[in-house]
Amino acid sequence: MGRTKSTKRRLTFSNEYFYHIYNRGIEKRKVFLDKWDYVKFIEQLREFNRINPVYSLYYRKKGKLRGPTASGAVGPHDKLLVEILAYCLLSNHFHLLLKQKSNRGISEFMRKLGGYTGYFNNKYKRSGSLFQGKFKSTEIRSMNKLLKMSIYVNCNAEIHGIMKAQNWIWSSYLDYIGKRNGTLCNKKIVLDEVESINEYIELCEDMVPVFREVKDLEE
Repeated sequence: MGRTKSTKRRLTFSNEYFYHIYNRGIEKRKVFLDKWDYVKFIEQLREFNRINPVYSLYYRKKGKLRGPTASGAVGPHDKLLVEILAYCLLSNHFHLLLKQKSNRGISEFMRKLGGYTGYFNNKYKRSGSLFQGKFKSTEIRSMNKLLKMSIYVNCNAEIHGIMKAQNWIWSSYLDYIGKRNGTLCNKKIVLDEVESINEYIELCEDMVPVFREVKDLEE
C-alpha cells in the first residue's frame, strides 16, 4: 500500500491587503543581543524588499556601490515586494505591519528575511533554527483595525512594560510622531485616518493600557 502524502495548508496573501506579521525566538530566546543586531535586521527589512536587488549589503559596506541607491534607500525604479507601514523589534520577537504589493510578496519577503538567522548564527557561533517555526500572520480587514494595529505594533515595547514608546528607538513610533525622519515606513496610510499627529499620540496613550490587558492577542 502506497503512503499517503500529508497536506499542509499554506498561507495565502492578497495584493493591496494589510497584514500583521510577527514571530519570536525559538523557546522564547533573545534574537537581538546588541544594538548591531537590531541595526542588521532593520537594514534587511529595507534591502530584502526589492524584487530584484542589484547590489548586496556586502558591496555597499565595501564602498563599491555608487549612485542614488548607495544609502540603501529604495529608489523610484525599485519594485517592492511589500509596503512596510510599521515595525517594532523587541529582544525576543518582532512585529511588522505590511501591505502586499507583488504576488507572493509577503512570503518572499519573509523568506529573504530568514537570512537574519544565518547572520545571527555566524556571529554567535551557533547553529539551528532561531525563530519559532513559520512566521504568524493576521489579515486586517478594516481601516479602523489597521489604525489600532499600528498602535499595537508601534507601542509594543510599552505594552510589554519595557520602555515608553517614545524612548524605544527600535520601532517606527518616533517616525509616526515626527521625532525622527525615517524613510522605511509608509506612515501616510495610517496617519490619514486621524486628524493630526497629536490625535495619534493621544490614541496611543489611550490604547496602551487596553493592549496591556490583552497581550495574548499576538498568540
